[in-house]
Amino acid sequence: MANIKSAEKRNRQAQKRAASNRVYRSAARTAVKKARIAVASGDPNAAELVKKAEIALAKAASKGVIHPNNAARRTSRLAQMQNA
Repeated sequence: MANIKSAEKRNRQAQKRAASNRVYRSAARTAVKKARIAVASGDPNAAELVKKAEIALAKAASKGVIHPNNAARRTSRLAQMQNA
């Protein structure tokens, strides 16, 4: 446990940021998972779910939760799955 005031503040800030980042990361993962399942099963709503996943990934990347290249790669793979 931190004994220095600045280190204690850093810990509090890190916990807040981790909690807010978790929201965006979780939303992106859930959206991607739903989209993959929909595309694999041939669901008619697959295009809509893929679009939602792209938005969730872009939002996570813009917040700095995931790397922009990571979001681009996952978006591209989803699109490839959808078009196949």
